[in-house]
Amino acid sequence: MLWLLVEEAAKSEAERESAHHAPAIVEFVNRHIGEAVHHFQVTYTKPLWDRLLSNFGTTAESVFGPYTPENAVPWYTVMFVIACLLCLAVVLFMRRRLSVEDPDAKQQILETGILTIKNLLLDNVGSHGMKYFPVIATFAVLILISNLMALIPGLMPPTASMSVTFALGLTSFIYYNYVGISENGLFGHLRHFAGPMLVLAPLLFPIEIISNLVRPLSLSVRLFGNMFGDEQIAVNIANIWPPFTYLLSVILYPLTAFVAFVQTFIFVLLSIIYVSEVTHAPHEEHEKEPGGIITLPNSLEAGGGH
Repeated sequence: MLWLLVEEAAKSEAERESAHHAPAIVEFVNRHIGEAVHHFQVTYTKPLWDRLLSNFGTTAESVFGPYTPENAVPWYTVMFVIACLLCLAVVLFMRRRLSVEDPDAKQQILETGILTIKNLLLDNVGSHGMKYFPVIATFAVLILISNLMALIPGLMPPTASMSVTFALGLTSFIYYNYVGISENGLFGHLRHFAGPMLVLAPLLFPIEIISNLVRPLSLSVRLFGNMFGDEQIAVNIANIWPPFTYLLSVILYPLTAFVAFVQTFIFVLLSIIYVSEVTHAPHEEHEKEPGGIITLPNSLEAGGGH
């Protein structure tokens, strides 16, 4: 089932690459290193993938698309590297402009985002949840910048590729399971899948295992579907009567930005909830912290009115 979904995603990406001209930066990269990367793939990685995927009745080209020097480095790989570089540049730029006495508008926006993630961790995980802040914040910055790349002419959002979103979902899955195993041990981590009642364990355990194994796919499909759909809407509207309809796609930029922020928030919130399920506050903190799974940040509650 999973391989069928991957194959369909690969086919859709291949069709999109053939239907739309690849960004100039992608062509530049493949023009200079595509031949060498293609030789390495055909010689080493493709035979390994063919041998592995033959057990599932498919081939590497069926899953990943045709191997050519022109697409040896896929567009989403180039865009994801650019997104990582943009994240580093934004963090370094904002760090140099931080001011306690006179914070500017950009710093206030940054502080709002940091406080939102902090409050989500405190409300859903507890005070000990701040040790997970670096990883959760990294998810937020990387996904948000990747989504907002749809607004930059000449670039494409890497999150419009199933390969990228599945990698992000798998990373979240591995991280919260690592947290659970490191804090509770392997047996203790598996035991929480059985539920609180031993009688229901034979029923709950397989259900919980399956639901957890599906989480990387649900995270990735949700993010991919929204970003890919938003991009396709803008492209199709722009191509109705070019160049006159280009302005219509620009009008949709606020909607694209809104979708980018919402999808980032959903991915971060779900990752926090997954972490909260496998970690627990130290014993002395249990009676101090209120219960609850999903709560709004304190800053939002304070401004919520009556």
